[in-house]
Amino acid sequence: MKNKLTYLLLLFFCSQSISASVMKTTNEPDSAYIFAYATDKNTNHNGMHFAWSIDAETWNSIGPENKFLGSDYGTWGAQKRMLDPVVFQDEDGLWRCLFSVNEKDGVVANASSPDLINWRPQSYPILTTAGNCGAIEVGYSTKDKHYFISWVSKTGTQQGIYATTTKDFHSFTPVVSVPEAARVNQRTKVQIAGEDQVGTILKVSWNTIDELIKAQKLVDYKRILHGETMAGDAVRFASLKPVEASITVNPTQSKSISDMLIGIFFEDINYAADGGIYAELVQNRDFEYALSDKKGSDPSWNSTKAWSLKGQGTKWDIQTADPIHPNNPHYAVLAVEQTGAALVNEGFGGIPVKSGNKYYFSFFGRMLQGKGGKITVRLVDGNGDVCGVSAVNCSATSWKKQEVLLTATRTVTKAHLELIPQFTGSVALDMISLFPQDTFKGRKNGLRPDLAQVLADMKPRFIRFPGGCVAHGDGLENMYRWKNTIGPLEARKPQRNIWNYHQTAGLGYFEYFQYCEDIGAEALPVLPAGVPCQNSSHGGHGQQCGIPMSEMQDYIQEVLDLIEWANGDAKTTWGKKRAEAGHPKPFNLKYIGIGNEDLISDVFEERYAMICKAIQAKYPEMIIIGTVGPFYEGSDYEEGWRISTELGLPMVDEHYYESPGWYIHNQQYYDRYDRNKAKVYLGEYAAHLPGRPSNIETSLAEALHLANVERNGDVVSLTSYAPLLAKEGNTQWTPDLIYFNNTEVKPTVDYYVQMLYGQNAGDTYVPSLVKLSNQSSAVTKRMAASVVRDSRTGDYIVKIVNLLPVAVKMNLDLSPLGALATQGVYTVLSGKPDDKTAKPVTSLVTVSDVCKGEIPAYSFSVLRVSAGK
Repeated sequence: MKNKLTYLLLLFFCSQSISASVMKTTNEPDSAYIFAYATDKNTNHNGMHFAWSIDAETWNSIGPENKFLGSDYGTWGAQKRMLDPVVFQDEDGLWRCLFSVNEKDGVVANASSPDLINWRPQSYPILTTAGNCGAIEVGYSTKDKHYFISWVSKTGTQQGIYATTTKDFHSFTPVVSVPEAARVNQRTKVQIAGEDQVGTILKVSWNTIDELIKAQKLVDYKRILHGETMAGDAVRFASLKPVEASITVNPTQSKSISDMLIGIFFEDINYAADGGIYAELVQNRDFEYALSDKKGSDPSWNSTKAWSLKGQGTKWDIQTADPIHPNNPHYAVLAVEQTGAALVNEGFGGIPVKSGNKYYFSFFGRMLQGKGGKITVRLVDGNGDVCGVSAVNCSATSWKKQEVLLTATRTVTKAHLELIPQFTGSVALDMISLFPQDTFKGRKNGLRPDLAQVLADMKPRFIRFPGGCVAHGDGLENMYRWKNTIGPLEARKPQRNIWNYHQTAGLGYFEYFQYCEDIGAEALPVLPAGVPCQNSSHGGHGQQCGIPMSEMQDYIQEVLDLIEWANGDAKTTWGKKRAEAGHPKPFNLKYIGIGNEDLISDVFEERYAMICKAIQAKYPEMIIIGTVGPFYEGSDYEEGWRISTELGLPMVDEHYYESPGWYIHNQQYYDRYDRNKAKVYLGEYAAHLPGRPSNIETSLAEALHLANVERNGDVVSLTSYAPLLAKEGNTQWTPDLIYFNNTEVKPTVDYYVQMLYGQNAGDTYVPSLVKLSNQSSAVTKRMAASVVRDSRTGDYIVKIVNLLPVAVKMNLDLSPLGALATQGVYTVLSGKPDDKTAKPVTSLVTVSDVCKGEIPAYSFSVLRVSAGK
């Protein structure tokens, strides 16, 4: 039934498109009217809509409420609002939409379009700091050749009318107060579908209206296609007969592809770093948690978070006079009048310890009053039983680091740490740390070994870090600055995480680079493009608070310093700092990302170009990866590609999170890309279903997409699923590739697809022809094969994705590849669509048996076979 509906819809859409031009001269008028408006539904988040009318009296909505233009201003949720849009055609024939962004900011949002359908990136000139800009109106003076923009401004109970003029919508004259009579009264109230709406009426050609209607129908049609899920397969394939597949490889048409396709993208989201892969067991070790980390939403989130005092005779507080370092201003002071009380840390939901394992305990201390002495350090379980104990001395009157190795006597999943001074007096404590000796590769200040290993098992060719939104931050002060994350831990600068918690910077740039080296992956740091996140809620909403141009040269030097830090000789200024940290040899950085999902605005473009040109001039060998926004289409995508092409960047970073249906119906997406332009890094993607589960359906959609990416491995160079890690009970985003708690790592089904592609990557693509016994589009789009060769081993790898609800009888002809080993390694991942626990099964097989065997329903299969000798 649904298949039939989709087919009829396609026929209808195509017939409408064809008949429109044929019937135009006989049925439609030369011109009619459109009405542009925005409703107050969904708190003004639904964007701009259009309706049309022959007589400007009776109106027909194009939608209903189809969003032809949405606001990009400010953070998600609280902002991204559109109020009182006014649409007009400027003197150059370009359509413009000006609108208010909220009830408080003196901003006039400006967007332009050649056709009312495809809109360029928006700009948000701040015209006044005294009130907002509401009910905007625009007029044009043919005499002065400028546009007269007026608005109603409200400040408390005061209201006034103000205006400015502009010739280009970039530069504006000083704002002046004007009388009501200066207004042109552009807004009209009409009734659409029984509801009153206020907007602007414009007379346009019928062709303009026709194109708007077609655009809306195409959106609806795509929504149906992309909304297809396996839940509809019982109906969609009710009459499906057994399917046979003939697959023949053609090595004569082989081509080289990227051997860097599978990587990982690490972002500190969902407590991925502190409390996650960063092995520190003490929460808030630096006493730097602040109410602002969570925007004041949690009164307990302050310098004492995760700490408490147990026992009598001791008081404690937080002080800031004479800290260890200006970047770490807060510390705890214990005033001990009677011994026996303990300063207690709960860890990140408890401290897991394992019997016989050793843990480095350390802190910085100084005596403020008294002689000092021993401090007992112990691990205690929930019943109050001690599971590890030691002691350190504290008697110095200036900050001094003390440390001791503590051994756990029992395995406990939720212990807590206690510090018990054995003296009276007043002592200051900071940077209190409990670190496992057992870290990945035994690195000091290293990573949790089980999490680090499950990532290494993917065989990633690169690691992108420190994040996406985390990198460019929530406002200028929250931008991730790499220099704040290197050097001694006590000197690093912690800050609010954009995902509303705290970053200690214990996991910093040195640790990221070290981990890349440890697993043989290229480092791919991403730096802000001189602007914070376009979704910022601090410092001016979005990118309007870009780094002042007077400070841009300093920021550009910061970017260049990173390259010197990573690659410079130990005698260079920044190379020396790397060497002092314990890595005299260069890291040999090859890639650097500039920007992340940015709004490609004028503010962004100017700074972006300055940074990229500076890198190109000093380090021409560096592979700069640009940004083209958060979606696979739209203004940021188009403008991002344009400016990256102008700058001659070698690679751009594409992002999109789409439904399984999108991946099914967009398998030729990269086939159309110009091979002479920049290569593609698919930096963030995932298949999203309603409710955001990770299951067989999402994983197979991603396997299907990667098969198509491998076919286009000559233009797509890198890919990484996102997000990577999520701590159970602490998620800001789902789905994620790997879930974990303090003691367990729980890879998802999607993880195994990434792992299988990473472990079975190739550098040569061998085309293959897939012929199915059933040639219906619904069937052929759900079966794909990809054959690659790994030149390092000489192995051929065949990947087959079956999104059909039936097994497929296969006839795989590998004979054109020449002599092959008779046995190979065969891995199958399969299950029901909603299966969240499926794991791949690997076996040693006879190759001929697999070639004449069956591909299970809903499965991803990988056959690896060596070339014969």
